[in-house]
Amino acid sequence: MRVQRPKGTVDILPEESGSWEKVEQIARDFFKRANYREIRTPSFENYEVFSRSSGETSDVVSKEMYDFNDKGGRHIALRPEGTAGVVRAYVENKIYGPDVVKPFNVYYIDNTFRYERPQAGRQREFHQIGVESFGSDSPLADVETIMMGHDLLAELGVKNYELHINTLGNAQVRQDYHDALVNYFTPVKDQLSEDSQRRLELNPLRILDSKDEADKKFLPDAPKIVDYLDEESKSKFETITDMLEQLGIDYVMDDDLVRGLDYYTGVIFEFMVADKNLWESATTILGGGRYDHLVEEFDGPSTPAVGFGIGEERLMLVLKQQNPDLFKDEGIDFFITNIGAGTEMKTVEIARSLRNQGFKTLYDVDQRKLKQQFRKADRVHAKYVITLGAKELENGTLNIKRLADGKTIDLSLEDLNDMQNVMKKIEE
Repeated sequence: MRVQRPKGTVDILPEESGSWEKVEQIARDFFKRANYREIRTPSFENYEVFSRSSGETSDVVSKEMYDFNDKGGRHIALRPEGTAGVVRAYVENKIYGPDVVKPFNVYYIDNTFRYERPQAGRQREFHQIGVESFGSDSPLADVETIMMGHDLLAELGVKNYELHINTLGNAQVRQDYHDALVNYFTPVKDQLSEDSQRRLELNPLRILDSKDEADKKFLPDAPKIVDYLDEESKSKFETITDMLEQLGIDYVMDDDLVRGLDYYTGVIFEFMVADKNLWESATTILGGGRYDHLVEEFDGPSTPAVGFGIGEERLMLVLKQQNPDLFKDEGIDFFITNIGAGTEMKTVEIARSLRNQGFKTLYDVDQRKLKQQFRKADRVHAKYVITLGAKELENGTLNIKRLADGKTIDLSLEDLNDMQNVMKKIEE
């Protein structure tokens, strides 16, 4: 029987992986310019890491998480999102110590796992790009995080994206809002979906995020959290939105935005992309917010924090549509063709030298006929072809041809030791 990959997973083949590499490198360089350093956490954690952070009532925990008992009887879960593992590492490694510069800023690029219906841009194994910032409760930290999300999407070439923003206030605001939602939905409980009936008992905010048609008709008239904000929460939120306006970052006040995980407090946000070639309605491509109590949940000290995550599969769908240049095969710099006795080893030496100087270089390890070697140079989109034969080997010369226009030049073998300067002259 032929073995196939599990449903909800994809093979990222070499034809595509180069584009993923480009996107991830752009993200890495972008984060490093803001002094965010990479953190790598395990792909699986103790179940409690995610049940405690995401909330037992969240769909992530109750429906989507891959969890199992390992051979030692430990309850283990595959990572469904990036933040919880980073917070666990922050506390376990005592990164909150006095010698650590605050805020402590990290980024990650991880594979993650959720059991849900596979569809375009959403798989059961997927990848997240994210940032987390620990140690500052200043509105500037929120603005910094939102600005980074906005500017990263711009640098990647995403178009038609819109920032949606809301605030969940503080603990008292959330409690007051919780009670208002319970009072609103309880009289119509029997008309709600089964999931929302369960959520009403445990976390009614999740009803606002329901996609079930039975629930949707009650959502427009549901209480809005903005009506329950205290003066401190209002003032902080207004400071954030004022700064965004000064930075020229447009936003939409979205009273229905709640985010799907329990750990969020204060400002929350999503960047949504509208593209009729991809989806009927605008779809979230980046989301995040503030989570000031999660470190305490993991028995660490009181530590404010804020961050965001990007679903890489969905991002790649958008970029393939909106910035196809990222997906172009850039080819290689040199393809070395050779023919004649004694040229094989010199070909290998030349390839090695060019690679050590930073050039992408190939040659035909199968040593086929010269015509077939030239055909392969075309197939790998080589910019230049170097031809080495017995005569060139004897004379210590090389012929280099630029495939774009057929221009040819002759070089000595010694010139190969300084190809950066040679190429500058050729391109002039």
